[in-house]
Amino acid sequence: MLLAAIAAVAAGATLFMADQPIAEVADGLAKPRDFGNVANERQRSIAIFKEMGKVLQHPRCVNCHPRSDRPNQGDDQRPHMPPVARGPDGLGMPAMRCTTCHGEKNFSFGGGRGSLPGAESWHLAPRSMAWEGRALGEICEQIKDPQRNGGKSLSELQRHNAEDGLVGWGWEPGDGRSAAPGSQELFGQLTAAWIESGAHCPQ
Repeated sequence: MLLAAIAAVAAGATLFMADQPIAEVADGLAKPRDFGNVANERQRSIAIFKEMGKVLQHPRCVNCHPRSDRPNQGDDQRPHMPPVARGPDGLGMPAMRCTTCHGEKNFSFGGGRGSLPGAESWHLAPRSMAWEGRALGEICEQIKDPQRNGGKSLSELQRHNAEDGLVGWGWEPGDGRSAAPGSQELFGQLTAAWIESGAHCPQ
């Protein structure tokens, strides 16, 4: 049994004992099947969302979900320079639109000097989806609330996480930035598994 557990960890699984994680996946995310031994559906759902939280609370997500009208940037989550503001539509102010600098793909400066990020429809998350500094349980309640998430049902939220191009940028952030853990495909699978197990939230 112990040898099997060691082998599973080496293969990248998250193991649970008494519904508590006893090993974390290195540099990635656990797969939905890794939570199959959590018998209680509510506890399994919460455990899956905590795994999703590794993405949701990563700088690639939080920087565009700031508590203020100014985005953050970099792995150290410093205020965006030059100073910019959300604007009425999340696309910046009339004199400084997000697309003034950010195109539909990353632009590398070369020579190890970093890059200018870019993705389809580059914009800031709406104020109702600001979660910088919030606990994971608060973020969970926020993203599944249609009154705050842009009117999305849970199935639409799953498609957003799994397919949206701007969300996907988090795993292809360009030179000079760390990528979110795992992959967008796996994040979408975890979202589906969380929904299927009741979409419960951590306290």
